[in-house]
Amino acid sequence: MHPTAEQVNDGQALYTKGILSVYDILVLGLSNRFIWQCPSPIIREHYNAHISSNHLDVGVGTGYFLDRCRFPTDPPRVALMDMNPNSLAFATQRIARYHPETYRQNIFEPISESMAAFDSVGVNYLLHCLPGSIIEKAVALDHLKTVMNPGACIFGSTILQGDVPRSCAARKLMAFYNRKGVFANTQDTLEGLDMVLSQRFDKVSLKLVGCVALFSAKI
Repeated sequence: MHPTAEQVNDGQALYTKGILSVYDILVLGLSNRFIWQCPSPIIREHYNAHISSNHLDVGVGTGYFLDRCRFPTDPPRVALMDMNPNSLAFATQRIARYHPETYRQNIFEPISESMAAFDSVGVNYLLHCLPGSIIEKAVALDHLKTVMNPGACIFGSTILQGDVPRSCAARKLMAFYNRKGVFANTQDTLEGLDMVLSQRFDKVSLKLVGCVALFSAKI
């Protein structure tokens, strides 16, 4: 059963202009380091290791990592895809030097807009915000495969539950976010993530840092 439009909307509705203005400090600064125990420089290096100069970022947030990562060549082709117009506008302004393409898209629906395929796709902190089980969320991966070139890499990170180590603060904050509909990761496990990636991609790599899974895979 696919998540409802209301459930999908709940996961991205938080990202107002006001929240985006403090997101880097609260989430990428404080929460990543002290709550999820995966400091943002680790995620930035994950970007550096996998990003191409023909890149699509999905669930763009503030564009923080695109602003700070190293593209293999300059200028890169960068595209932004998100359901939230505030996030698209914020990230577009932040990386305006790359003249990014923008696509407003519900990733649970097939990508109908015509676009040239990509050599890398980033889905950073996207999956734990998508409603449904990890199997239901994986529909988004199926849709993204349709805009990936042969040999392209999909990579990202997601906050997990299950058997991953979580401090008391992480458990409490995760429970709060799930009650509010900001997170939907109560059923997200490392094993489940490995399964849905391995069913769709080759050369799957998973690394756990704190309660964050850093992953990459190739089509």
